[in-house]
Amino acid sequence: MPAPAESIGRLVGHLFRHQAVMMTSVLTRIFGPGNLDLVEEVVQDAMVRALEVWPYTGVPDRPIPWLVQAAKNRAINVLRRQRLWSEKVEDDLSAWQAEFAGAPEVTLHAGHFRDDVVAMLFMCCHPDIPGDGRAALALKAVAGFSVGEIARAFLAEESTVAQRIVRAKRRIRDQGLAFEMPGGTELHARLDTVLEVLYLWFNEGYLAHAGPDLMRIDLCEEAIRLGCLVAECPATDRPRSHALVSLMALQAARFPARMDSEGNILLLRDQERSLWDARLLRFGFDHLEQSSSGDEVSPFHVEAGIASCHAAAASYEETDWRRIVELYDELLRLKPSPLIALNRAVAASRLTGPRAAIEAIEPLQEEVRLRRYHLLPAVLADLWVEAGDRFEAARFYRQALAQPCSDPERRFLTQRLALLE
Repeated sequence: MPAPAESIGRLVGHLFRHQAVMMTSVLTRIFGPGNLDLVEEVVQDAMVRALEVWPYTGVPDRPIPWLVQAAKNRAINVLRRQRLWSEKVEDDLSAWQAEFAGAPEVTLHAGHFRDDVVAMLFMCCHPDIPGDGRAALALKAVAGFSVGEIARAFLAEESTVAQRIVRAKRRIRDQGLAFEMPGGTELHARLDTVLEVLYLWFNEGYLAHAGPDLMRIDLCEEAIRLGCLVAECPATDRPRSHALVSLMALQAARFPARMDSEGNILLLRDQERSLWDARLLRFGFDHLEQSSSGDEVSPFHVEAGIASCHAAAASYEETDWRRIVELYDELLRLKPSPLIALNRAVAASRLTGPRAAIEAIEPLQEEVRLRRYHLLPAVLADLWVEAGDRFEAARFYRQALAQPCSDPERRFLTQRLALLE
């Protein structure tokens, strides 16, 4: 008996969000990277076709193969009309159909299809594609985000994001970039690019820079999901891949405690740790252990180590701040950054007191990259509160409110300022 249209709509929406990546990757392997626009179009067409047909015929026993077949048939028709069909593609398609027919159901974790998704991610992060285009194209083609969602995530105009994606696809087509995993030294360098893109996604989701939300959990979930695929793929099963997954999982475990029931921000020292996601914590510690094989030490290893110190502490007061400061020193050696220096000073303040931290942070106000970073004056304000100078604290809270930030952060800073005034 056919299912109600409403439940069909929910099912198709779920499949589009969670399986369109696999469909796009498999079809791109078959039809070639130069036809990426066509592949994205036929995947969407297949979803629309399901919405039209399934309310009358019922949901197929194997809905993913049905959707891929519908998308494949649509792509074949378009290419035949354009006279671009070739015997090579027909042969590839026949081989793929034989492989596909034996699978009772297709998931992202099904061996070869997982490798297709990772290959797709590597293609989107090719060094010949401009940096801003890599992240946007990967979010569109690999994570299935709309142009509007990507624009909101990176605080950019939709037209700007759309242009980046168009330029990236044109570069793939014009330079004939291959849908394949690189090898040797190229794999090492390209893996770093892929991991940096996933890290960028996660950071954008973990602390939104503007808008109504403190967090974009969907971005974080995609970064973790794809990070797991990279870490599980034999070609990219490297210690730093596991270190990044560990870092993201340990950070994401805090999501349930980062805001109260009224949507107000809770600082780490005020969070109810029993609300932290125990499953994600175990997952993060498991990948941290896997990252320890071999002699490789990446910035992701050190950041995961810092996150693990917070995760392992029974309370804020019992945190091993000395070890965290040591890890920040190592991170500064591997990846010098004024933001890391800021975080290191905050951690050190737990050992040396607020005034020493203020002295360490004040020179950072001259850093160009931090001049419009609202957390720099916000941190100084908190430290001045601890030092007992309410006037200086209020001055820095006002500076923080003058910079771009998310709505929850603005409410938090306003409340802190009001308490002082």
